[in-house]
Amino acid sequence: MVKQIKNSGVTVLLVEHDMPAVMEISDRIVVISFGEKIAEGKTEQIQKNPKVIEAYLGVEDEELGI
Repeated sequence: MVKQIKNSGVTVLLVEHDMPAVMEISDRIVVISFGEKIAEGKTEQIQKNPKVIEAYLGVEDEELGI
């Protein structure tokens, strides 16, 4: 339904944590972590953004071995 509304020319503001859905629906994405904007751009840019990856997937910790 959201895609239909978007495709009709209406701007949609979507607040969602289901990333596959966000990536499928959105032309542009703003990523917020703890109330701070950490990234903005097209889906391809967001998927490769190191700040987004760190905030949502975590980072390896060599000291802990993870």
